[in-house]
Amino acid sequence: MSTQSPETASQAASPAVREISIAHSPDSDDAFMFYGLATNKIRVPGYRFTHTLCDIETLNRRAREEAFYDVSAISFHAYPYVQENYTLMGCGGSVGEGYGPMIVSSRKMEAADLGRIRVAVPGTLTTAYLALKIFNPAIVTEVVPFDRIIAEILAGKYDAGLIIHEGQLTYSTRGLFKVVDLGAWWRETTGLVLPLGGNAIRRSLGAEVHKIVSKALRDSINFALDNREQALEYAMQFARDLDARLASNFVNMYVNERTLDYGSDGREAIRKLLELGHERGLIPIAPQVDFVD
Repeated sequence: MSTQSPETASQAASPAVREISIAHSPDSDDAFMFYGLATNKIRVPGYRFTHTLCDIETLNRRAREEAFYDVSAISFHAYPYVQENYTLMGCGGSVGEGYGPMIVSSRKMEAADLGRIRVAVPGTLTTAYLALKIFNPAIVTEVVPFDRIIAEILAGKYDAGLIIHEGQLTYSTRGLFKVVDLGAWWRETTGLVLPLGGNAIRRSLGAEVHKIVSKALRDSINFALDNREQALEYAMQFARDLDARLASNFVNMYVNERTLDYGSDGREAIRKLLELGHERGLIPIAPQVDFVD
């Protein structure tokens, strides 16, 4: 005869809860898209989602070195280095529709001047860095934490810097000048959007889990878009140096229909960017881009 208590028997009969670890940047656009999952507004029976917030260059390196998280935000530049262990999710990405990372300076200068100065960059695995090197491989760079680049330029430590995230909306209020918008340059050069970052999921989770987690993320994005005011209020706690109006503008730039689905041209842009990087010798690994939906 079984000696299990009713409580123990009930627990034994209950299906195990599968934990999915998610890592993304502490930025207002990522916070907005993950709002539904992070606040349990979106629930998936049998699954629990845990969230780690970390800067994108650290996430790139963790994905490359450890395949640490089940789902991780990564720069598209980093994808060839992690493609053995991760595949790209078909939703949750950020693209620049004719805008993107910018090179800014404390003085007015021309793009041709960049070959004669040092440019602070937010990390060598960021897509911003890849785009910069495709734009002009001769530019001399030095890595600086992304949230310190504007301050370092103002302090005179660098003549120019490559800015990502909210800095794209605040640089002019700090007295800096735009030298090149790499998203605009990319659109003029290729006719495509500039794919910046996406979410990668561990291949070893398998097709069924891929499908469930992808739906959960797409539901979270939809929930935020449908409940914009509440999602923005949540995202504001991650909006560095942005007031409510600018935070809303920033979210509009990077969380939209493209975030729900890249579209065929968006997927083409990802492949084009990585293939061009490989052809130019900037990425030593041949990219094999695939998606789960």
